[in-house]
Amino acid sequence: MLFKAKTGISWRDLPERYGPWKTVYNRFWRWSRNGTLAALVARVRVVAEAVDELDREVSVDSSIVRAHQHAAGARHAVDPGAGGGAIPRRAGRTR
Repeated sequence: MLFKAKTGISWRDLPERYGPWKTVYNRFWRWSRNGTLAALVARVRVVAEAVDELDREVSVDSSIVRAHQHAAGARHAVDPGAGGGAIPRRAGRTR
């Protein structure tokens, strides 16, 4: 389970040394549902904090972040009554 979390591979691509992928998946699913996984993580966190080896660095891979299709941009019309500094306005839609 840790190997999958660390590498991000799919369940089917787990190395054979961990056993059948379906068995590992079922164990992960069962442990996450009954609280065993949360208890293990909590114990490991306590031990890591005790020896001051807990690294709280977070990394986010933005290559998979997607915006909604409407968030890409909209056509803007220029307000003619704005004087010298034109204010861009959305064309054709109101709230």
